[in-house]
Amino acid sequence: MEIKFSRHAKRRAKLYGIPETTIIDILTNMNLHQGGHKIIKRVSGFKYPLKIAVSVEENLITVITNYPLKKGRKR
Repeated sequence: MEIKFSRHAKRRAKLYGIPETTIIDILTNMNLHQGGHKIIKRVSGFKYPLKIAVSVEENLITVITNYPLKKGRKR
């Protein structure tokens, strides 16, 4: 599957110091079905879990946004 980052997602990643490779690693290890998904994942090196919003279409995963979830809760 191809993974594409929206302009907003690229800006958030740069603002919070999240490498694109980290997001790609998280998404490649998940079995995502078509539609929208919100993923909350703890990643070493970050104080708070990362929240990633994606849209999945046939062979394309579009990362809409990604940022540290400051409240630190998992849903």
